[in-house]
Amino acid sequence: MQIYLPIAEVVVNGFTLIALGGIVGLMSGLFGVGGGFLITPLLFFIGIPPAIAVATGANQVVASSFSGVLAHVKRKTVDFRMGGVLLAGGVVGSSLGVWIFNLLQKLGQVDLVVQLCYVVFLGLIGAMMLHESVGAIRHARGGPVKRTRRNQHGWVHRWPGKMKFRASGLYISAIPPLIVGAFVGILGAIMGVGGGFIMVPAMIYLLGMPTKVVIGTSLFQITILSAYTTMMHAVASNTVDVMLAILLIVGGVVGAQIGANLGAKLRAEQLRILMALLVLGVCGKLAFDLFLRPDELYSIAPGLI
Repeated sequence: MQIYLPIAEVVVNGFTLIALGGIVGLMSGLFGVGGGFLITPLLFFIGIPPAIAVATGANQVVASSFSGVLAHVKRKTVDFRMGGVLLAGGVVGSSLGVWIFNLLQKLGQVDLVVQLCYVVFLGLIGAMMLHESVGAIRHARGGPVKRTRRNQHGWVHRWPGKMKFRASGLYISAIPPLIVGAFVGILGAIMGVGGGFIMVPAMIYLLGMPTKVVIGTSLFQITILSAYTTMMHAVASNTVDVMLAILLIVGGVVGAQIGANLGAKLRAEQLRILMALLVLGVCGKLAFDLFLRPDELYSIAPGLI
């Protein structure tokens, strides 16, 4: 089923797009990530221009994340107050990120910068995830691991402006969540990601949130922030392809529900290893493409007089 995408100006297979959306939705339900860090580079691979992939990929993140949020709301594993603080910082960061994205687009450097950002961040995140997961499996085989209460340690918990987050059992400053949210918002606007691959580790290791509420809270923040980012891109640069977004959403909603159910049954360490390998694989492909000689060294485009 070949479909012409009017904004991206390319012809793609519709079933391929639905399958990509389903895979990313599955990752969203399993790990509490929006999936933009996978869907955007995967769209690169099938020929979607980076600027379109970034803006439209955020649209798919909204659908898959919202679907995952509904599953976690039923389990009462969402800290809405913490999500609101993260979202406040995210809106500010996203607005700044859209401005940077448009500036890069005017300079003609957006494609290169987006791909370089993906290579750097996917490489770092994938390597850290793999290292942590392998270490967790080794500890599990060697015996019980000594656990500490993270929420009572760390310099971030001595900051002023403390708030109570009852669902997470925390009494910490609102400043660190605001900073985390703003940073994720900037990345989301420039890279077309929900930011869960940074948000989830930050919520666990920096803010000290219990794992049981991290995924649902992350998805709650990602859903609203990604919707805001998509709207900003559509208004500012007209880079959202509605047809592409619809096909990705169809697959993403179904995949997220399946992922949320599987996440309760499978071992977390093994899942993280599989995800780390997937992230590193995508990173390797993007890095290879940056050094690969293109088929067409020059392109012809109408100039402005």
